[in-house]
Amino acid sequence: MSDGSTIAVDVLVAAGPWPAHAEAAGLVSRAIRAAHAGAMEEYDLGIEQGEVAVMLTDDAGIRTLNLDWRSKDKATNVLSFPTPQVAREAGEPHLGDIAIAYETVAREAAAEEKSFDDHLTHLAVHGMLHLLGFDHETPDEAEEMEAMERRILSGLGIADPYAETEPVHQTH
Repeated sequence: MSDGSTIAVDVLVAAGPWPAHAEAAGLVSRAIRAAHAGAMEEYDLGIEQGEVAVMLTDDAGIRTLNLDWRSKDKATNVLSFPTPQVAREAGEPHLGDIAIAYETVAREAAAEEKSFDDHLTHLAVHGMLHLLGFDHETPDEAEEMEAMERRILSGLGIADPYAETEPVHQTH
């Protein structure tokens, strides 16, 4: 997938062991631009350019955001905060903010037997699609969003994140 996106991505490491994961900012930026380009290929969203801020944080930081903004007192993997449509229509270039929690990404990647980088990329794509107006509240919305994620990730060389994996058989 070509990256003709004109999306500026600002990545801030706010907390957690992200500095030890030097490639994180580049992976996230690439994923966000690919999500924008992929969505623009399929839909006339009218969002040719824009800015996105990404905060790489830890479980404590994302838990606070989740509680403050969604009234859910728990950590999660990714949160998206889209700029209101009225502001976009008024010319606001900032599309929104994304927060990603290190420990949750690492825990989920290990549990699903995926690489950390692939899971991080998937979550960045997922978060960006939310900023572009996609959601998964209904089965139809979820199917559409997951199909788009699969296409975008495939273009980045990442396997289907929703594919069923073979169960791990343990011998005694």
